[in-house]
Amino acid sequence: MKSWSIGILAFAGTFCYGQKQDSVMLRKIYTEALKHAQCYANLDYLCNKIGGRLAGSPQAQQAVEWSFRTMKNSGADSVFMQECLVPHWVRGGKEIGQIRSTKSTDDKDRRLEVEAVKICALGGSVATPWEGILADVLEVQGVDELYKLGAEKIKGKIVFFNRPFDNSEIDPFNAYGKAVDQRWKGPSIAAKFGAVATVCRSMTTLINDVPHTGSMQYLDSIPEKIPACAISTWAAERLSSLLKSSAEPVQFYLNMSCQTLPDEKSCNVVAELKGWEHPEKIIVVGGHLDSWETGDGAQDDGAGVVQSIEVIRILKALGIKPRFTIRAVAFINEENGLRGGLKYGELAAKNKEQHVLAIETDRGGFTPRGFTFSGSAEQRKKLFKWKPLFEPYGVYDFTGKGGGGDISPLEKQGVPLMELYPDPQRYFDYHHTADDTFKSVNKRELEMGAATLAAMVYLVSEHGF
Repeated sequence: MKSWSIGILAFAGTFCYGQKQDSVMLRKIYTEALKHAQCYANLDYLCNKIGGRLAGSPQAQQAVEWSFRTMKNSGADSVFMQECLVPHWVRGGKEIGQIRSTKSTDDKDRRLEVEAVKICALGGSVATPWEGILADVLEVQGVDELYKLGAEKIKGKIVFFNRPFDNSEIDPFNAYGKAVDQRWKGPSIAAKFGAVATVCRSMTTLINDVPHTGSMQYLDSIPEKIPACAISTWAAERLSSLLKSSAEPVQFYLNMSCQTLPDEKSCNVVAELKGWEHPEKIIVVGGHLDSWETGDGAQDDGAGVVQSIEVIRILKALGIKPRFTIRAVAFINEENGLRGGLKYGELAAKNKEQHVLAIETDRGGFTPRGFTFSGSAEQRKKLFKWKPLFEPYGVYDFTGKGGGGDISPLEKQGVPLMELYPDPQRYFDYHHTADDTFKSVNKRELEMGAATLAAMVYLVSEHGF
């Protein structure tokens, strides 16, 4: 009995010593990030020298070349590219939106009122005819409502999807999940019933006059393709109000010149630190390099790219030699195709790579609060054992599930997924808008996120997962 007790005490002492060592190393990681980080300067260059980087564009290619150079400068052992074809959709120079309603005070005084509203073509949309489209507006709260209304009430109209965010949701990402299907598949379903175009309320908690773009997809099962745009939440409220108060039909006019060009060659860019003990085991951390061109893609997802590169720089600067191989990836084409993430997963399977963990950072450069996770119950237990190490840095929430889009193909290969979880409350103020610019990112918040990623990568490399 005595020897058993001694064994337990020895184990507890070893465990506490290990925790203390890890605590000291995490302090060094955060200090390095907060005193010497290069991620903010890197983001400045990416956003202000290159700008918006929609896949297939010259700016996206410049960003690929910039990523390669920056990863080299981070101290990576090697940097390489993974070539893939990406879609090449362009917005064009013409985006005109108008609400047209009839105002009357009596039978003799009836006049047409035209209100200009800002619109954003949804990514992948076809253009309007040269002269534009003018039609009566039919407001719906979601895709399911179209099936109830049927072709008789929809044919020849512009469908206005006006389901707002559910602001009772504490995490706005849950509200986004409830509302985004109207943007994503709404145009195809509306076309099925004879609509001539769709207008979608912007995906945000705010009421302002900034429209949010985003990707939509024409369903293969529905051959008809109609133009699709987004309007700001303020314009959506105005249009809805007129539809309720007007005795006569309210019309909408839109004119867009977007088009889809042939696919272009592009690349993921991968930086690597080779593991000294198990180089065949890989921990990957990444964000996506492409962005909508309405802004300069600072929050979505320039922040994630520069944080991932910073992980390599921090480990190198501190002289940490990881047991496992560490990769930082700048994925291409997350916004309108996921071709980069699919290519990474395809090559991982083809090369029989052994990924221990995949981490994504694609929720903006805000203050880190924790990680979401999808994996085994045993792995989640291990994650929670590390929680006390992160709490001094305000990182405490490990309850969420899921990873990110670019790393999702690895889940089918049995790889556990994780995503950095920053404070989510402001993300949809900027998401897919002209306001998603470098000035929206706080330097210290960005650096804290990079340090949190580096700390997690260090722990997994040291202790396995």
